[in-house]
Amino acid sequence: MRIGIVCYPTFGGSGVVATELGKALALKGHQVHFITYSQPARLDVFNENLFYHEVYIPSYPLFQYPPYELALASKMVDIVRFEKLDVLHVHYAIPHASAAFMAKQILRTKGINIPVITTLHGTDITLVGKDASFEPVVTFSINQSDEVTAVSDSLREETYDYFQIEKDIQVIPNFVSLDKFKRQKKEHFRMAISPNNEKLLVHTSNFRAVKRVEDVIQIFAKVRQRIPSKLLLVGDGPDRPKMEKLCRELHICNDVRFLGKLDAVEEVLSIADLFLMPSEKESFGLAALEAMSCEVPVISTNAGGIPELNIDGVTGFVSPIGAIDEMVEKALFVLDDANLPRFKANALERAKDFDIEKIVPLYEKTYQKAINEQLALL
Repeated sequence: MRIGIVCYPTFGGSGVVATELGKALALKGHQVHFITYSQPARLDVFNENLFYHEVYIPSYPLFQYPPYELALASKMVDIVRFEKLDVLHVHYAIPHASAAFMAKQILRTKGINIPVITTLHGTDITLVGKDASFEPVVTFSINQSDEVTAVSDSLREETYDYFQIEKDIQVIPNFVSLDKFKRQKKEHFRMAISPNNEKLLVHTSNFRAVKRVEDVIQIFAKVRQRIPSKLLLVGDGPDRPKMEKLCRELHICNDVRFLGKLDAVEEVLSIADLFLMPSEKESFGLAALEAMSCEVPVISTNAGGIPELNIDGVTGFVSPIGAIDEMVEKALFVLDDANLPRFKANALERAKDFDIEKIVPLYEKTYQKAINEQLALL
């Protein structure tokens, strides 16, 4: 198949999933064309089946904001026509689904009928999409898609609750490459971070309010009072200055490392003992899955789709949002040397259910279904 993938090219979950999916499809022999405003962060390999097409956004004094949706739709039309694509797969409803609808209508006037698959990832539904400024367009675009997928049962139900959706939404969960995200031998790295064999806690995110990084630091500070431990924070974002200030106020700076954005997150996860995810909203919890595949158990909230991934009492524990003291006690239980090996093994075993090799065929099946239905209409 010739597949067009539209996504945000950032380190966010939707962009990561879209890029990793495209790379996996290319390895299986499909021709994959990424269409976005800059090269996706994870598009870091060369493959004869991978292509990147930049969306050029002209700047005119007339526009207060660049007309990205129009430029994107025009680029989709161009690439579908020139590369003879079979299907368009857009990740994140805003503005990709509406741009895809516009492109599809333009292409139809040129005698080209192409199916559009829309994948819902989370905040496009739970946060941005619910805004009255966007809701009518989001609802319309989803209903006009040929196939719709969501990354968790929770997101699927939330979409039906908030929008008047007439389409069937198929759940295809996020995935992980177990070849890439696996525990590596990094003893020298661990010795440098925890020379006295302190327990290592890790959190990765975009440091936004919804991730509740302050809870991460408060949990760690209380764990640290009970057992020797260190905290590694991976990522960056608007809340980072406040978190650095909080560490100073709590006098824990010597035991906290802000590592910033890292490409090789798996190397950090390979030395970790526990992953913290106290998020207020998570449609799936991709960062937790990547941790689990590196044999790292998870302490998380019960928000959104996280409990579908992190099995309470098996791969870690889930707690109500903001229940810091409860998460501290559960973290200490997992970190106990008598319990930690069991939780680590369970985390890896659960991660295997989301191996990319199991998930990619679900997308291939969805593509083929959409293509066949489109052909049947001709």
